[in-house]
Amino acid sequence: MDELIDIVDAQGKPTGQSELKSVIHQKGLYHNTAHIWFYTKAGEILLSQRSTQKVICPLMWDVSVAGHIDAGETIEQGAIRETLEEISLLISETDLKKIGVFECFQDYSSGIKDYEFHNTYVAELHEPVSELIPQKGEVEALKLVTLSEFHHLIETIGNNGNHFVPSNKAYYKYVLSEIKKMIN
Repeated sequence: MDELIDIVDAQGKPTGQSELKSVIHQKGLYHNTAHIWFYTKAGEILLSQRSTQKVICPLMWDVSVAGHIDAGETIEQGAIRETLEEISLLISETDLKKIGVFECFQDYSSGIKDYEFHNTYVAELHEPVSELIPQKGEVEALKLVTLSEFHHLIETIGNNGNHFVPSNKAYYKYVLSEIKKMIN
């Protein structure tokens, strides 16, 4: 789907302009996304496997929920909408704890120039994974991994199949440290 997205500048500030996602990725325009990392009090982190239909990193296991912020939406509204769309989970703004904004500017061999600001949140998962419904075309599968498994995936990044984008290692380490704080 080619949605309309607000453009931001190189510092992440809104420009007041919007453009289709396809154009944003073609021209390499800066834009916002929301990343929501779900964790359980039992010390697990929810990972989503990207759909086979995704142009960027198909079948890669990664963040629980991620998506572009539509034109006119707040970051939190986009996070709530993406969570409902991608895993059929209704959350509220109070469920989200923002842990930071991370630059992720990448060019792909497909020609996509993806210059995103990941507005990153953690949230406690209260529902069993079996009740979550992956969105066709976006999410292939869902799974929980323990904190130690997550740490191992980070430490062996690039050697562990389809887990995690190697260039984002510092980001994953930070997410893990923030989730540990939430659990303890």
